[in-house]
Amino acid sequence: MTATIFRGARLAGITSAVPATEFDNVRDTLQFDATEVKKVVSLAGVKTRRVTTSNMFCSDLCLAAAKDLLEGLDWSADSIDVLIFITQTPDYFLPGSASLMHRDLALSHHCAVFDVGLGCSGYPYGIWLANMMIQTGAAKRILVLHGDTPSLFTDKEDRATYLLFGDGGTATAIETSTKESEWGFCLHSDGGGCKDLIIPGGGFRNPKPANERDSKLKMNGPNLFNFTVARVPEVIDEMLALMKCTVDDLDVFFFHQSNQFIMKHIAKKCGLDLAKVPLTLDRFGNIGGASVPLTVTQYLAENKLDRSVKVMLLGYGVGLSWGAAQIELDKNVFSFHRELGDLPRL
Repeated sequence: MTATIFRGARLAGITSAVPATEFDNVRDTLQFDATEVKKVVSLAGVKTRRVTTSNMFCSDLCLAAAKDLLEGLDWSADSIDVLIFITQTPDYFLPGSASLMHRDLALSHHCAVFDVGLGCSGYPYGIWLANMMIQTGAAKRILVLHGDTPSLFTDKEDRATYLLFGDGGTATAIETSTKESEWGFCLHSDGGGCKDLIIPGGGFRNPKPANERDSKLKMNGPNLFNFTVARVPEVIDEMLALMKCTVDDLDVFFFHQSNQFIMKHIAKKCGLDLAKVPLTLDRFGNIGGASVPLTVTQYLAENKLDRSVKVMLLGYGVGLSWGAAQIELDKNVFSFHRELGDLPRL
């Protein structure tokens, strides 16, 4: 059952990294009519995006975030028991990106590493996986890396997607704790909507598509809108019922940064104070599921915690897949954000 309450875990730290290159949608978009671009920007809320260069990929961004995290926590590499890498833009089909991180972070041979191929819902799922390992005693310290570079799979001639996506990587440290704080998880899937957000070509089913456009992202906007405004309020209500609380009992709701209009619509529908729903897609774009932890780092940079806060983490989209996690962030949580400049060419 995926509606679950766990105890005995702590989020020790969370970091993020984005490319230093900033793309201003209004200033830098030349292939679409300027008036139409301004309409899309106003509706979706993506004013600027951080986009990768030709020599920077998801693993580079997550590696930078992970190094900052380990240094900030003063955790040695050999103290990490498990590393989970969540991405839909891996460097290679094989080996998995987790193996690259194992190499570059010089983790112990006793550390288990693996990839999870989730997108927009990936963060609640990843935190859930880490907590299950904590519960069983299989691990005491876990790194959850979550990142994507979706700007690399959008079609420059597709206005519906090209203006939305940015790139970024994040790292989260989960460890065992003697505190009895409760973390709740509600996770869902609907594979019937798998074609609503899809890259049809490039995999083994269609490795070299006749139509080059099939190697880029295709999005059924109306279907995704209907899915989001129906399922996300449901999972918020489900989580509140599971944890026996109300929206007023929570301090912050961290949404996947999908679309400003959709997020505000859901917040209004659920009776959420917009002051409790931070937005970051205006300056970073939609970086997939990693937009949730990225938004957490921005919130912590702007709000010094003097107490533990109760937050809900919400991921939803490609799959179709959606989920919520309700956790606590204590006042000692470590957080850091960086911009990553151009890397040397290999």
